[in-house]
Amino acid sequence: MSIRVLVADDQEIVRTGLAMILDAQPDITVVGAAEDGRQAVALARRLRPDVCLFDIRMPDVDGIEATRLLAGPTVDDPLAVVVITTFDLDEYVYAALRAGARGFLLKNAGADMLSRAVRAAAAGDALIAPSITARLLATFARNGPAAPPAQPVDPLTEREEQIIVAVASGRTNNEIADGFHITLSTVKSHVASLMTKLGARNRVEIAMWAYATDRVRPR
Repeated sequence: MSIRVLVADDQEIVRTGLAMILDAQPDITVVGAAEDGRQAVALARRLRPDVCLFDIRMPDVDGIEATRLLAGPTVDDPLAVVVITTFDLDEYVYAALRAGARGFLLKNAGADMLSRAVRAAAAGDALIAPSITARLLATFARNGPAAPPAQPVDPLTEREEQIIVAVASGRTNNEIADGFHITLSTVKSHVASLMTKLGARNRVEIAMWAYATDRVRPR
């Protein structure tokens, strides 16, 4: 089945370009486009796309607030949001992740990275531009979480400790499976278990917890 995507950007030429890149993929279909955050939220709630691709700087409601409204901690049935921006700024990255974004890309990331981020988000994975992955998580570590990191409801197993470090290092499920010589379904089971034990909604929050508890340290 095709991955249904909603694109939101206040520049028409950017919206059109993103839609063309994604529609060219055999497994991705753009089902809607919005020119501001308010319209994006309304369309997302009506269309329920598999992935929302939001620019950060949009009029009326920006991409961070739109993400929070659709994927934030108080949302019962959150959508997958990937934030894309021209601006490589720590405060944007930090705010997007706190708002519930499942991916963060720069607009110069290229068509392949864009498509991979959409597929990852649709699969429950998270893909963040490699050029900023380590730095953005280090930013979170420096700023610290809003509250002390929660203790897992059950102790993590030795394998889960290994998986959480791999996730926080930005490795995908396939890369983790190859690295530990285990099946993809086994990796998914471990990640699901980590989410349950940590009360995390996605892989980004697993990574944040790993940094907050010093399991992974900023480089």
